Amino acid sequence: MADDTQRIFNILTLNNIASIGLKRFPSDRYCVSDELSHPDAILVRSHNMLDMEIPRSVVAIGRAGAGTNNIPVNEMNLRGIPVFNTPGANANAVKELVLAGMLIASRNLIPAFRFVESLQGDDQALHKQVEEHKKKFLGVELPKRTLGIIGLGKIGRLVADAAIKLGMKVLGYDPKITVDSAWSLSSEVQRAQSIEDLLRHSDFISLHVPLMDTTYHLINDKLMHYLQRDTILLNFSRDAIVDEDAVLTGIKNGKIKYYVSDFPSQKLHHQKAVITLPHLGASTQEAEENCAIMIVDQTMDYLQHGNIANTVNFPNVVMERGSPYRVGVANANVPNLLGQISTCMAKAGLNIHNMTNQSRGEMAYTLVDTDSPVPNHVIDALSKITGVLLVRYLPILAKTPD
Repeated sequence: MADDTQRIFNILTLNNIASIGLKRFPSDRYCVSDELSHPDAILVRSHNMLDMEIPRSVVAIGRAGAGTNNIPVNEMNLRGIPVFNTPGANANAVKELVLAGMLIASRNLIPAFRFVESLQGDDQALHKQVEEHKKKFLGVELPKRTLGIIGLGKIGRLVADAAIKLGMKVLGYDPKITVDSAWSLSSEVQRAQSIEDLLRHSDFISLHVPLMDTTYHLINDKLMHYLQRDTILLNFSRDAIVDEDAVLTGIKNGKIKYYVSDFPSQKLHHQKAVITLPHLGASTQEAEENCAIMIVDQTMDYLQHGNIANTVNFPNVVMERGSPYRVGVANANVPNLLGQISTCMAKAGLNIHNMTNQSRGEMAYTLVDTDSPVPNHVIDALSKITGVLLVRYLPILAKTPD
């Protein structure tokens, strides 16, 4: 149970979060520090929280980025704690890096650069060597080449738009594409019927799917024979989406000309035709600022009003304030819990002004506005209902005059 009135909220930061975002926390209501023992919320970027003992005081975790593999989401589900992220905030930064990867690979820029770095002699000698060997680095141009995109979320759509503007043909595959994503997708993107169909017809392949059980080693040895020869494979999504052994085999067999990845590993280190970057996808000033602003706003809205948007484990639930008195309830998605919540309030003589409930998988979330204050014993009773994971009282109290 948590009673969040006009008190100070403590925000623990585990990584450097852009100051433009942190400054959005009102100083009279929020204490933000990287050293807090009883935080209400934790903001994180890449810090590994999987083995961390997360304080019982925590009611929200905010990831300034899209992926949440560094956060124990299942454990947070059991505690009724939403894990927020910032989908789309770094999309342009990743898009630009994908384009850079395509150009680096298509024009053989890495081996060309290494060749020039190895040259010795005066200008005349350098010029002679360059003219003798530059044909080794003959590349291809992007117009009329086909880019296959697996995953058509915000990043995938931006990559598709950019590729089309460069004169490329674009194939897209995303069996779980949302209605909003489909509406905003260019009509010039051709739909692939399957991953195999996309691989078979693409010169370049770019991956933009989250890492889940169903996408682990999505690109694997079984799919290698569907690739054209000299395919350029780009992975700026997550490392484990690609089976590295399969990629190395594909390079050896001529199926893959270059594998461009944002995720270095010992297995890929110093491998011919592998270009790895130090996880630069969201490493721009603009992306870090966008992520910080977005995660701070979402965290504040939840702490003060119980509203939920952009989490990886809760449904989106946003309700305009109908009264100063609000209760937020996180619970397991089981039958009759909503009825028990309303019955509990009715027995206490509370009139429900407005109420909303949504579910997502095993999780459900309810917001209730009442016409009068909710006594502590009602909050306690709600907390004791079987299946209820977390109850928060969120009144807006009039400020005491100075």
